[in-house]
Amino acid sequence: MIPAAALKALAEIVGPAHVKTAGETLAEYGADASRLASAPDAVIFPGNSLQISRILALAAETGFPVIPRGAGSGMTGGAVPVQGGLVMAMRRFDRILAIDEDNLIARVEPGVVTAHLQEAVERVGLFYPPDPASLNISTIGGNVAECAGGLRAVKYGVTRDYVLGLKVVLPTGDILHTGVQTLKGVAGYDLTRLITGSEGTLAVITAVTLRLVPKPAGRKTMIAFFPDVSAAVRTVSAIIRNRIIPTILEFLDKICIDCVGQEMGLDMPQGAGAMLLIEVDGDETDVARDAKTIEEVCRGGGAIRFEAASGIEAADRLWEARRNVSPALFRLKPHKISEDIVVPRSRMSDLGAYLEGLTARHGLPIAAFGHAGDGNIHVNIMLDREAPGQVETAGIVVKELFRQVIRMGGTITGEHGIGITKAPYLEMEISAPGIQLMKRIKKAFDPKGILNPGKIFQPDPDQ
Repeated sequence: MIPAAALKALAEIVGPAHVKTAGETLAEYGADASRLASAPDAVIFPGNSLQISRILALAAETGFPVIPRGAGSGMTGGAVPVQGGLVMAMRRFDRILAIDEDNLIARVEPGVVTAHLQEAVERVGLFYPPDPASLNISTIGGNVAECAGGLRAVKYGVTRDYVLGLKVVLPTGDILHTGVQTLKGVAGYDLTRLITGSEGTLAVITAVTLRLVPKPAGRKTMIAFFPDVSAAVRTVSAIIRNRIIPTILEFLDKICIDCVGQEMGLDMPQGAGAMLLIEVDGDETDVARDAKTIEEVCRGGGAIRFEAASGIEAADRLWEARRNVSPALFRLKPHKISEDIVVPRSRMSDLGAYLEGLTARHGLPIAAFGHAGDGNIHVNIMLDREAPGQVETAGIVVKELFRQVIRMGGTITGEHGIGITKAPYLEMEISAPGIQLMKRIKKAFDPKGILNPGKIFQPDPDQ
């Protein structure tokens, strides 16, 4: 509970209009895309770094939690105020501060919507590649906090590969600039990389310096249907062996194909058990050559149907279908648990067979789609939480899945982070000394433990 005197002080810092304690606002800002919820005591909308500094200093002195929040599109409960406290909503930090065409960088505030930044830099012939599925609502600050990946990661990498520097406020109230505005810089520990992906537990981001690249001259989108998962994932490896790194190389299994086909009225061929969505970009000549090779590889790999999009509108229609896969799955069951595991590309066929076995053993439908080019597959365990035993069964499936993924040399999360939903499983992947080191880092940044508590780590048993 935030004391009344602290609430009064918060209103003095940001103005009474920017502190909310009403029930509807608390409910809205107490949940995120994980569908988990826990009401905060208040929501605050700061407008500058100095205000955030004063808020965090007050929180450290008083002892109430502060939970930074972007658009709330996270999938692991990272923005849920599990211990109550103050949700710090960053929506007023929504400015693109600069686009530097000479040095190929952009400076933005954390509340800038990802798609808006992409549109702005593309208008001047530049390109910001990170492309999370939630790009039309997710914000840059949330992308940095979670180290968001997305569809284009196979060729261009993930958010951390584009973050050059940060302006942050530490939980002590100190304002800190990290990193550089240049492509090179090795002065001291890399605090920028440490904060990137820290899920709002180490600092509040108030500005981001991002690396840009020239906008590719051309692109080509293709779709290929295969009789089964094995044929599709073998084709993924064959494309890479041909020394082609597509911009995007996405995979959908039969459950996903059926659901999104019904949802969007798409024409799906009979007998399709898997689908690849592929895009290449670059020089027009290179795009044409790579697209031709990919078609040959797909047809040689047993594709039932191969098509190239006839233009931008047709391509956008295909990518709209891909982005609608996750919500379309609710046609199957009213609830789902979505896990973003990663395995080496060479093990994806083994993963497909393992998922079929999980379904057969436990009786819950499991839909798989995602970024086949980098082995990051979204495994969706479909269930009805009101049906007896299904929640418990889904929990067993998750544990078995994670154990198998780690045995395959993979990881339990490629882009969603740990948050609260995966905290019980972190020790499967990270050794005890590693977790203890991370906790010491957290303590060094946040000695009072006020910033986004209850995330990433399980509570110590002696606390």
